[in-house]
Formats: sequence, structure tokens, C-alpha cells
Amino acid sequence: MTKNLQLSAEEMRQLGYQAVDLIVDHMNHLKSKPVSETIDSNIFRDKLIETIPENGSNPKELLHFLNNNVFNQITHVDHPHFMAFVPGPNNYVSVLADFLASGFNVFPTAWIVGAGAEQIELTTINWLKSMLGFPDSAEGLFVSGGSMANLTALTVARQVKLNNDIENAIVYFSNQTHFSVDRALKVLGFKQHQICRIETDEDLKISVSTLRKQIKEDRLKGKKPFCVIANAGTTNCGAVDSLNELADLCNDEDIWLHVDGAYGAAAILSEKGRELLSGIHRADSLTLDPHKWLFQPYDVGCVLIRNSQYLSETFRMIPEYIKDTETNIEEKVNFGERGIELSRRFRALKVWLSFKAFGVTAFREAIDHGIMLAEQVEEFLRKEKDWEVVTPAQLGIVTFRYIPCELTSTDTIHEINKKLVKEINQRGFAMLSTTKLKEKVVIRLCSINPRTTKEEILQIMMNIKALAEEINTSPKHLISVSQP
Repeated sequence: MTKNLQLSAEEMRQLGYQAVDLIVDHMNHLKSKPVSETIDSNIFRDKLIETIPENGSNPKELLHFLNNNVFNQITHVDHPHFMAFVPGPNNYVSVLADFLASGFNVFPTAWIVGAGAEQIELTTINWLKSMLGFPDSAEGLFVSGGSMANLTALTVARQVKLNNDIENAIVYFSNQTHFSVDRALKVLGFKQHQICRIETDEDLKISVSTLRKQIKEDRLKGKKPFCVIANAGTTNCGAVDSLNELADLCNDEDIWLHVDGAYGAAAILSEKGRELLSGIHRADSLTLDPHKWLFQPYDVGCVLIRNSQYLSETFRMIPEYIKDTETNIEEKVNFGERGIELSRRFRALKVWLSFKAFGVTAFREAIDHGIMLAEQVEEFLRKEKDWEVVTPAQLGIVTFRYIPCELTSTDTIHEINKKLVKEINQRGFAMLSTTKLKEKVVIRLCSINPRTTKEEILQIMMNIKALAEEINTSPKHLISVSQP
């Protein structure tokens, strides 16, 4: 290695081969690994906590070090048996795209420095617009994820509807909305009294009648309703708000409609998803996370804005030191003028390359497969005694709980389900998570990994059933959950 931070061509090739081998071995042997590795705090203390090195080390040895001390100290969110939160089942073509984007150090922020990359982003955004039924005139860009996409969209809504004067402004969303919305509103300066959480119905969708009544009451009080945030697949249970009804209401009331489809919007490719997502094309803005149900490696989110001028009107700033990037030609886009980030990764490449390599049919089939797996889990549970389906399978998510007939205490039922999930995760044959719905602690399973087979998921459910019975009959369990 030299002082100018370079390696020889041969050294670079050898390191590249070594890195590729590590990735391929990981992907090919993933099912043989536990979903969550046992974290060894000694490794952190002895090997990962250190001062900055004065001199360099052999890069080959460093890759071995990473494989043995870092990549084995993580939960494998790409594992076919990882069904907690929202899984991250990526694909090798997109991994290579990230490698290429970094290798060429692409800077897709201005046409003058990233024309080819910006055209790829424009093309890929156009694909997503078409997929979701947005007009050709809509604009969008790729960002880090749903949090940044929601922040970007709500910043535009604030500019367009309020001219950035947020006094007395009110934003509405259901109690099932992702917390990234709360965080975005906090960043934008909104106070808690300006946030109105609307109750949900039995299906955990926002109550449109309650929302309509609340907007009317707020106007009478001199407040300024300006934005409704709808869910297109909640994180908790995959619920989709009544998008057409909300679009009608927002149109009548001259209110911005933002749809958070970070999780569920990609299901538009599926026939079942398309039916559930009817009306999504009417949103003023939309969040979509390709690193969820479009199977991309972290990170890549997307925001779409219906009006073609709003992104630039909200974010465009041209100080003297970047005037050379200005362009008055419509086809020559500067993405740095359309969002919060000036320095940005070439995130579009992995989405573009994987769609080109596999074709949209493969993505459609993968999404259908995830929906089917959750339906299989629901079918299994409904045939078993001592199990309750709390929310039916929807968009690849099903929630349920174990309620053995001899347990009558609500607290005890909550605790046994928490203990069950903890034990599942510790044993490593799967990873699930808990949440709270309808005042119940429930087990949540998200089955979007296209490499999870029907046979595997049914075996996982059999294992969970056996483990639940084992825990329920354990004297240790009876003691632990009965203590105050």
C-alpha cells in the first residue's frame, strides 16, 4: 500500500475476489446459519474497541477479521427465517450495483457531473410512477429510506399548503402510523398540539367519518387543517387505509394527501395488493421503500410528488459556488435541487439493474409468494386450538397469540407470548417480534422473503407450537409469569 491510498491492480483484483467470495458464501450458506448470531461481548471489548491505527494492516487479513468478528455478530435480516419487523431480503445483482456505484464514485446530484447516473434515476423513477399510476408529470427521487422520504414529502406539503407558516396548522393520521412521521413533523417544527391522531376501525384503518368530523371542528376553531397522512400497509399489521375515500375528502377540503407506502406500496405489482391499494395513485405525495418489498440492499427509499414543480420550488438553492451546475434544459435534471441531500449515493442503480436483470415479472411473483406465505400461516393457526389470529394475513403480515385455555389472566397471556418470542429468537430457528394491537400483546410475522419456502414456514409454525406448549408446561414459566 502506498501513501496516496492506492493498491496495485493485482492487489485490488485479489481483494475484490476475496470480498465476492465472502458475499457468495454468505448467501449460499445462509439457511445453515442461525437467524441471529450469539453476540460475544468479549469480541467487542477485545477486538472492536480500539484507538485509531497509526499504521496500516494487510487488507486481506482485515477482510478475514471482518468475517470472523463483525459479520458473525449481527442478525441476518436477509435470512429466509427472519420474519421480525420488516425483513431485508436483498439480491446479488443489487449488491453488485452498490459495489459499482461506490467503485466509480458516482455523484448523481447535478447533470454536469452525473448525467448518465441521473438519467438512470429518471428512468427508474418513471418505472415506479407508472407502476403506481402516477401521472407522467410527477417527479421523485431516491433517498435513504422511509424516514427521509416522509420528511421530504412533508417538507413539500408545508411549503405548498402553508408557505412554511405553520402556526395553527394541523396534520392528521391514525394511531397506526409509523413513528417516522412524528419525527419528521418534529424536525419541521410542529408541536404535539398540531398533531391529531384519529381513531381506527376494527380493521385498524383510519376512521374517515371521524377524520371528516375532526377537520370540520378544527376549522370552526380557527385552525388550519393542511395534511392527511394515509397508510398503505402499516408496519404493525399491513392495514391499508381507505385511499379513495381519503382522496375524495382531501380534494373537497383542499388538504394535502400523503401516503406512507414505505412497506406496502410495492404490493401494487400483485393482483391482491392492487385491489387493496386502490386509490394510491391519487396521493399528492407517496413514500416507497425499495429496500423492503422490492428486495434491495440497504439503503434506498423513494418519494414521489404528483406536481412536477413542487420539489424544485421547495428545495432549489443556487449559491454562487454551484452556478456552473445550472441547466435550463428540462431533460437535464439536477437531483440535488429536488431534495434535502446535496451529496447523495447512486441508489437508483441497484433498483434499475435488478429490474433489468430479473424483469418485473420476477418481482411480481416474489411479492405474491410473500402474501401467500402469510396466508398459509393464518390457515395453520385457525386449525389449531389455543391460538388466536388477531389480524388476518394482509400484505405479507399476520399477527396472532398463544392463549392456552387454562390461562385466564390477561397479564399472564401477555407474558407467555413475550416469553415465547424471546425463546424463538434465542433458539435461532426463526426470528419474530411482538407488538400491541387491540390492547393485546401479539406475535407479529412478516413473510416477504422470496427464498422462504412454504414447507419451511409451516415447519417453523410447528416448531413454534411445540415451543409454546413446552413453555406453558414448564414450572419455571409458571413461577416467572405469576410474580408481581
